Amino acid sequence: MFDLHRLRLLRELKHRGTLAAVAAALSYSPSSVSQQLTLLESEVGVPLLEPVGRRVRLTPQAEILVAHAEAVLARLECAEAEIAASLTRLTGTLRIAAFQTAALALVPAALTLLRADHPGLRVHVTQAEPEVALPALLARDFDLVIAEEYPGGPHPRPAGIERADLCADPLRLARPRDGQGPRPSGPRAALRALADHPWVMEPEGTAARQWALTVCRGAGFEPDVRFESSDLLLHLRLVEQGHAAALLPDFVWYGRPPTVPLHPLPRGHRARRIFTAVRRGRGAHPAVDACRQALRQACTPPGHAAEDSPAGAP
Repeated sequence: MFDLHRLRLLRELKHRGTLAAVAAALSYSPSSVSQQLTLLESEVGVPLLEPVGRRVRLTPQAEILVAHAEAVLARLECAEAEIAASLTRLTGTLRIAAFQTAALALVPAALTLLRADHPGLRVHVTQAEPEVALPALLARDFDLVIAEEYPGGPHPRPAGIERADLCADPLRLARPRDGQGPRPSGPRAALRALADHPWVMEPEGTAARQWALTVCRGAGFEPDVRFESSDLLLHLRLVEQGHAAALLPDFVWYGRPPTVPLHPLPRGHRARRIFTAVRRGRGAHPAVDACRQALRQACTPPGHAAEDSPAGAP
């Protein structure tokens, strides 16, 4: 019989990459982690780690062991969910990660609902982009992640993650309010009218940046990207001040009147998909279910940005 705690340490090493990262995440010393893994090697009877420069990597036998450990931990997640479901009052801690605009648009309203319906549930929220939050979910840093998926760029779906669609968030062209010339007719014409204008986009390598480039190239031009930031509120401010054009989701407004002119995008690029992700076996947990219900309710804001709206233009 293998020690479950040591199996978890081996699993943590696979996901976090270094003994130091495992130690930091679990509040151990690196030497203590190393000692526990050495004891696990003695239990298993084969080497589990091999040196690679100053780091270590898992042997094929260790990979086999981790796969079984994942299955055991998933069953324990199910057991925890069933125990929680048997209780009449929802308690404990739920750790949520959300990207910026979801944290602004959905999380506060969901927290209000959870506080009213489940006052005994303690909720921790961290702002994190999906590229960081989803691996951290597998590493058990979070219990639920709110993530986004842009048109034409689906996320890989690891076997250890269960996801549930939450809502669609419309995406629109936001242009500076300069008042010059007639308004373009049609989505591609609106984009081409800004072909020579500066643009603000998310950093290179992100799904949002790749999608935005695809939209512009589909309209027949390469955007002049002068500003890069993952902060969409900065994108909005640059558009408001006339410094850049941008592609913005409705979550930036979330029921408030838009402050810049908006135009619809070409078909196939008009909305990003918002979803929640949990570890396999965790989806049936009452706290996760309650949070998902609250988030679904929060997805309906009191107002919406209008299609092809001049958004505050005279």
